[in-house]
Amino acid sequence: MAIHTDLTPAEAADRLAIRELFDAYAHCADRRDAAGQKALFTADTRFAVYMNGEGSEPSYVLDGREALTPVFNDLNQYQATTHFNGQSTIELDGDRATGESYTIAHHLFTAEGQRTMMVASLRYLDTFAKIDGAWYFAERNLILDWSETRPSTP
Repeated sequence: MAIHTDLTPAEAADRLAIRELFDAYAHCADRRDAAGQKALFTADTRFAVYMNGEGSEPSYVLDGREALTPVFNDLNQYQATTHFNGQSTIELDGDRATGESYTIAHHLFTAEGQRTMMVASLRYLDTFAKIDGAWYFAERNLILDWSETRPSTP
């Protein structure tokens, strides 16, 4: 990972815009805004989920923005979610970029009358595309590093 001590204003703006894209994804997830979440992706996006961690086969792969609808709507099963975005790295290459970001996601639900919390440590390996001056997810690989499910009390 490189430490960037000299940034052009354009590079700084691109890095900020990509960071805001990470944060918009989490915000839309927590607000159940599936349409807003889908709008953050290119029309021909690829979204893969690795529930068994990095190096495993994908649990599922979705191609195209419209294929994301059921995944994002699936968040409606939870009473609440909170995604905390952590560190991220970004490598810019013109109108393309790649990056890795970390998220701790909390999912609150009730199972068999018990209030329950599932906490997941997620990493996203992303490819971004800049289209008409705006950054989008062109490919998003969600990797579950670990999760824990436990009873929760208010």
